[in-house]
Parts: sequence; C-alpha cells; structure tokens
Amino acid sequence: MNFLGLWTRGMTSRPNRRGMDSVAINNSADAGRSGTGTGSVQYQLRQYAETTLGKASLHEAVLLPEGESLDEWVACHVVDFYNHVNMLFMAISHHCTNETCPRMSAGDGYVYFWRDGVTYKEPTQVPANKYVRLLVRWIDSQLDDTRLFPVDLGQPFPPNFRPDVASPILKRMLRVYAHLYWHHYPQICQVGLATMLNTSFTHFTLFVTKYKLVSDTELQAVKDVIKILA
Repeated sequence: MNFLGLWTRGMTSRPNRRGMDSVAINNSADAGRSGTGTGSVQYQLRQYAETTLGKASLHEAVLLPEGESLDEWVACHVVDFYNHVNMLFMAISHHCTNETCPRMSAGDGYVYFWRDGVTYKEPTQVPANKYVRLLVRWIDSQLDDTRLFPVDLGQPFPPNFRPDVASPILKRMLRVYAHLYWHHYPQICQVGLATMLNTSFTHFTLFVTKYKLVSDTELQAVKDVIKILA
C-alpha cells in the first residue's frame, strides 16, 4: 500500500552524504559546502535555514535571506535535500530490490529511465535501487566539482547554475521522493521516518516551486501527496 492508501486509513505519523551502498562517499564537497568555520557563508546560511525551520513555517523557510546570493541558497538546499533523500532511501533500501522494484517508477503511471550521457548514452530502464545508486554517484560527482559547486569565498557559480546544474539534480531527486511515497511508504512508517519524509518533501516542493527549479509536469507524479500535505 502506498502513501495515499495509508493516509485514507488514518495513518499519520542534516546528515553527512552517504552512498546507497551503505558506505561513505567522498565528503570533500559536502565538507566545503557545510562550512565548518562559523564565519563561512555556507555555515551562516545553514544556521539561518535551520533556525527558520524551527521557529516559522516552511513557507517562510524557503525565502532567500536578505542580501544573500540565490545561487548559494539553492546550492545549500541541493546538498541538504540530497542528504535527506540519501538517508530516507538507505533506511528502506533492503526492501527495494530487483524483484520488488524492477523499474524506477511512481505507481503505474510514471516510469523513469536512466541516462547520464557517458555510460548510459540512451534512456535505459534499470531497477529502482540501481537507479538511485547511479543517481547518487552522478550527483556526488557534481557536488565534488568546484567549478559547479564552488567552495571558496568569492568564487562565482557558473552562469547557468540553476537551470543546467541545480534543476536536473532536483528533478531526479523528486523521482526518489515519488518512488518512496508510491512504493515504500509503509516501510518508511515502520522505521519511524514518516514525519521526516513528509517534512522534507514539503520543504522540497515549496522550495523548487518558489524558485521554479522543477517543472509542473515532473510534479504530477506526486500532486496528490502535495495536496494532502499542504
């Protein structure tokens, strides 16, 4: 049973980057973006976001702090949402096998194919767990590329950062959220992460719609979930 089925029956209910193989992925980009020094821009933005999340609504939490760079704000959220998706999927990954999820999908209406332009030059159907592993490595390689995600103060983001870097990453993250809701929500509830998933996903959808980072077409797969959580 998926999220919608459980909801109608009345059920309610910032980690480091790790890979879907249950081993730590190179944390160099995340360490830089996390900003271990309390004076770094990344550290201050994260502190601002966490404080806002604790005291105000998620609608207010997505608003760009006055005087800050939108690219930096988006980059911080890309990393944070990546962390959330990583942890949520890892928690139920043993339920997402080649047999239970032979394709990456969101119900019967949405099937997602993998293409990275390198190893997979054409859209290829792969099991959901493999799709997520490939996605993690693909995102991680970009987070580690300081030309795309600069870590030095004053180093500019590429001019196409939001449409060509952040948006494709967030679009594919959305597919993981969608798969979790459609195919693994009971397992999410069993491990006690329903509240985290619902809060993270609500934050995600508010953020990507606020800054037009994911199209309405992509959001159709989870439109009923968005409506319920609104």
